[in-house]
Order: sequence, then structure tokens, then C-alpha cells
Amino acid sequence: MDDGLDILIANLRNLKGAAFWQQLAVIASRPEFKQVEESIYSVIGPETPDYDRQLDAARKAVLFGYTVYLLPNPKAVKSADFIFQRKGVYKLFELKTITGQNSVGNRIMDALDQSNRLLLNMCTKYNPRKLGQEIIKCFKSHDECREVLIFHNKQAFSITRQTALQKGFGARFCRLYGK
Repeated sequence: MDDGLDILIANLRNLKGAAFWQQLAVIASRPEFKQVEESIYSVIGPETPDYDRQLDAARKAVLFGYTVYLLPNPKAVKSADFIFQRKGVYKLFELKTITGQNSVGNRIMDALDQSNRLLLNMCTKYNPRKLGQEIIKCFKSHDECREVLIFHNKQAFSITRQTALQKGFGARFCRLYGK
């Protein structure tokens, strides 16, 4: 892989606003990305430890209308797993695949070191009340967190700070997530 791509990804940490979004578009347009499946592009392959989990989540994202770019992890730099693009808007997401019943709280907090947007790919039954509480806690304790995207069964939930901190979010989330 080209060192130039690693540098572009590492430099995302220093950018804000329009410069950040422009850099995401530049990264996604790099020739190193090869089409893996329809609307999924990658610079990594099956030899990468988390590739299968990333590909599983990417396939789900495509079902919800995203074009997905699987990112490498540049050496010595914490970076996100994906660029999602839909309707010309680029977003950077860190993936956390949830397979057990333990609290996702630590997983959420760990993800925020890599991106201010988090994708929770829920591959297990999980208590919706506990999950809603962890999401609220995430937004209350991390001002930089912008979005938590959840893939659960055949549903996608995009939760923003404004939504999560509204009165009654927990009850609404439980009803939606439990369907």
C-alpha cells in the first residue's frame, strides 16, 4: 500500500470542518481502493485481522444506501475503519462488532479515540435499555462524539447528540430497538 494514503489518513486528526470532509473525499478517490463487491472498496484484504467483521458491516451499510471504503490502519496511528458515502456526504466511522452480553460502554469509549462517529454492529441480542443508557452516557461524557450508528437485525439507527440527549430518548429507543 502507498505510504501517501497512510499520511492522508493520519492527517485527518489535524483537520476540522470543510477541510476534514474534503480530505475524506480525497482518500476515497485514491486508486489504491479496489472494488470488493458492489459499493464496497478496500485497500485491505482477508489477511487483515478484522477484515471479515469489517466486510460484514460494510455489506449491511450497502443495504442502507452507503458506498463503503474499508480503511487500513496506518502504523502507530489510531484511525477509523470506514469511510461511508451517501448522497455526496462522507463520514468516518469506527466499527465495534458486539457479539457478547457484556456492556458496550467500554467499547464505545475506546472507539472515540479513532473517530467521532461510531458504528455498532449488533450481532447478538442486547438489552435495549442498557444500550440506550450507554449511548446517552457516551454523548454526555464526550463532547466530540457526533453520531452512533447501529445495525441491528435489518434495521439501522442513526443517533445524534441532539436525539440522544432529548427527554424520553431511552424509552423511544427501547421501543424502536425492540422491534
